Amino acid sequence: MSLIIPNWNAPKNVKAIASTRLEGFSTGVYQGLNLGSHVGDDLDTVFRNRQQLAQMAKMPSAPVWLNQTHSTAVIQVNQPTENTLEADGLVTSQPGIVLSAMTADCLPVLLTNTQGSQVAAVHAGWRGLADGIVENAVATFGRDAIDGNMIAWLGPAIGASAFEVGEDVLQAFCDVNPQAIDAFIPTGQVGKWWANMERLATQRLNALGVTQVFACGLCTYSDPEHFYSYRRDGVTGRLASFIWIE
Repeated sequence: MSLIIPNWNAPKNVKAIASTRLEGFSTGVYQGLNLGSHVGDDLDTVFRNRQQLAQMAKMPSAPVWLNQTHSTAVIQVNQPTENTLEADGLVTSQPGIVLSAMTADCLPVLLTNTQGSQVAAVHAGWRGLADGIVENAVATFGRDAIDGNMIAWLGPAIGASAFEVGEDVLQAFCDVNPQAIDAFIPTGQVGKWWANMERLATQRLNALGVTQVFACGLCTYSDPEHFYSYRRDGVTGRLASFIWIE
């Protein structure tokens, strides 16, 4: 499982993968295929990891990378760039541009329309998800969501049995959608809840008209062999999910 192929029914010309920490050249706490250049790992090693990944996945160009800040910003990309973009979502309708979303517990969301003419990659931490990052990304597809012409894949993220949150997170979602309470289970401690990020994202997508939602069900926190986890380890590497149009 050095690379994960999404379990969805995307058009054949849409390609997507998610990385694990297997393979790669990083050592120590970053052991494996660390793709994050901002976490303290040797930058030359990170660059080698990124090159290896691009070759393994047969990417048509180097990925477009993000400086992610848990915002709701989504950028339209019309050509490959070596610049790191300030946003938490990328969208393109141009073939050969590889979009990325970097994670280490947060939820990566990949989107495509059923025609395979537009794709998006989204980094959805709980704050960005609550504030509307998914809504902003879906909005770039126009009527495709409303007409049922969109498909979403939810990649590896911290699982519902590991993501303990407080009342502030619960309220951030329930203030927008009271049905979000279905994605929270009391931990037994006062004011503490287990949060299901996959369910929260699925609720948001369904409300937008995106009913074809495929979740990989893989938990980053509980699988240290395959995944980096910020909540589990603190100082650690980063995974990424990618999507492009051939």
